[in-house]
Amino acid sequence: MNNSEAIIKALNRLVTSGKIEKLSKGKYYKPKTTVFGTLDPEQTQVVKDLLQKNGEVIGYLTGASIYNTLGLTTQIPNTIQIGKNDVRPAFTRGRYTISFIKQKNIITRENIFLLQILDVLRNIKKIPDATIQLICKKILERIKNLSSEDQRKLVRLAKKYPPYTRALLGSILETIGNRKLVASLRLTLNPISTYNLPQVNEALSIAESWSIK
Repeated sequence: MNNSEAIIKALNRLVTSGKIEKLSKGKYYKPKTTVFGTLDPEQTQVVKDLLQKNGEVIGYLTGASIYNTLGLTTQIPNTIQIGKNDVRPAFTRGRYTISFIKQKNIITRENIFLLQILDVLRNIKKIPDATIQLICKKILERIKNLSSEDQRKLVRLAKKYPPYTRALLGSILETIGNRKLVASLRLTLNPISTYNLPQVNEALSIAESWSIK
């Protein structure tokens, strides 16, 4: 028996005894037990190999994976969504479905949170258990608390997102009083286009000036 076979047999014995759990081929974890039962590993641990490679960031959690973290929904999804520059077909790992969203910006440790905010605005109609009005208010507070430098980065990153995302970001930044920043965003939008985002006007009174209906 070679070393690989011995290791596999040892791991299988540990799985059988309940000391570790098998997540997928070649991936195992030690379950944590609480008074409420056995806890699943954190999502970042489930897909760690898809988020980092040789210490470099290659992806980030987004979509359904972050809505709960950002306080936008109470749902805990069985789907883990990852933003990457190079996407691949969805696949299953343990109880999770792993899917991918194309990110056109370069991904760095420093801009992950900014990309997550922009992804929320892009998917604002698809977030479960949350109204568009509520999402706008919560994201507005997140953006308001960013540094001036991060707000500038947000505008730069937004230019690779769909027009309605840029319009929504512009209306948020203008609402919090950052009018100088939004000028460059307006220039990227077609002046005769309109964006159908119901309830946004209830949260952002100036949204109509950004052609959001």
